[in-house]
Amino acid sequence: MIEALKQELSGDASVEDKTNRAREFLQILALKSLSDQNAFFSIAFIGGTALRIIFGLRRFSEDLDFSVISAKGYDFTAICGGLVKVFHLNGLKAVLDKKNVKTVNSAFLSFPGLPQALGLSGHKQEKLSIKIEVDTNPPAGWSKQTTVLNKTYLFSVAHYDLPSMFAGKLHACFYRRYTKGRDIYDLFWYLGRKVQPNFEMLNNAVAQSQGRAPGVDAGNFKEFMIERAGNIDLVAAKKDVEKFLEDKSELKLFNKVTLAAAINSAGQGINI
Repeated sequence: MIEALKQELSGDASVEDKTNRAREFLQILALKSLSDQNAFFSIAFIGGTALRIIFGLRRFSEDLDFSVISAKGYDFTAICGGLVKVFHLNGLKAVLDKKNVKTVNSAFLSFPGLPQALGLSGHKQEKLSIKIEVDTNPPAGWSKQTTVLNKTYLFSVAHYDLPSMFAGKLHACFYRRYTKGRDIYDLFWYLGRKVQPNFEMLNNAVAQSQGRAPGVDAGNFKEFMIERAGNIDLVAAKKDVEKFLEDKSELKLFNKVTLAAAINSAGQGINI
């Protein structure tokens, strides 16, 4: 498997780009393992990595995020054990650090020495990691679909549909306690595709975290975004997302004028 990874990373790309692509290779193998375990009967793929792998988002990601869609058959310990086994069978030593927190189950899968083995680092102790997170109590109202992927392997994944994923992303953009540039990049992506969010799920998500639903619907959605976007730290967002972008010129998006234009594409004069 390491030789196959080296072949994938051949060429003149930067170490940063090759590191991102190596991590993505591991993410895809993890998704294939989950599919083989029939895990997608109980969980759905969500988040920025889902946008990239399923819908072609032009940024890399660190995490594999999921939501429980059926508690029946969901077993995080078994899922993690299956992942470690698959990586070991493919010649990759994976070290698991698992946390079964009440609401969000999370685990780090680390691969010590892999960057050195791939020629990405001169330090034997350096490692590459992927994070797995499963929300065991997602907000109600989501819709899911299934997609067959042809990404090195041929397999299927269950995932939220785009309106439901957009609802989750809006909640992250506007109510997360800190600015995450990857969220803001994804917001630009959704706005550029003119996706309408799943308003039921969005309101439920905000009510779950803030104690009260904002009552967002198609009629006041633009005003809702304008109000909430004023709290975004675009400087911090730009710095956070830079290392994950395929095309660094997209950093030019991270300014108030462009964000206002994206939100208010049908009008003029919106100040954030």
